[in-house]
Amino acid sequence: MLLTKTKTGEKLIYSQRRRIILFAAIAFAFNLLYALYHCALGIMNRSLWFITMCAFYGILAIMRLSAVLCERKNQDLPSNDTEKFVMKLSGILLAVLSFVLAVVSYISLSQNIATKHDKIIMITIATYTFYKITMAVIRAFKQHTNPSPLLKTIRNIGYAEVAASILTLQRSMLVSFGSMDGGQARLMNAITGAIVCLFVLTLGISMIIKSVRKV
Repeated sequence: MLLTKTKTGEKLIYSQRRRIILFAAIAFAFNLLYALYHCALGIMNRSLWFITMCAFYGILAIMRLSAVLCERKNQDLPSNDTEKFVMKLSGILLAVLSFVLAVVSYISLSQNIATKHDKIIMITIATYTFYKITMAVIRAFKQHTNPSPLLKTIRNIGYAEVAASILTLQRSMLVSFGSMDGGQARLMNAITGAIVCLFVLTLGISMIIKSVRKV
């Protein structure tokens, strides 16, 4: 393979950790772009919805950037304490993210905000969302024995993002295909939103506890 002819490419091929960090860096770039995009829309439209979405993607970007920077520092001076610090920081930010998601869910319900798509686009979005869920499950099984706090942090960030994607998918599917009346749809979205927020909050709290636990 062409990648194996370079040291960097060889490390990516044979090092699971390097691949995870690379994907985290790519995800950070996308999160940052989404945050800036929603920030611009929020300012132009004076929309609390877009500003809240900017905060959501901004927090994801900060967590992933801290993980990438931690790995870069570890290359020069490996430190489990640094990884635990990033885990603690990300745990706190995930707890904050759960409240941001609660605001997003509230605004969506109160202002009846949901993006309606045609059948083909909706199926494509659903397929991509289920792909992310599948990959998250596969990573959970493959890496569950890896003791690295940093890799666990990156996985949990991914779980939180997937959970939020499920909520967004449900809102769009109900408005695009739903046969329910408005009251039933709002109830389902409220229940799913509460579950997602609680899940993300639980992830954050568990990370904070693990980061301060003495092993």
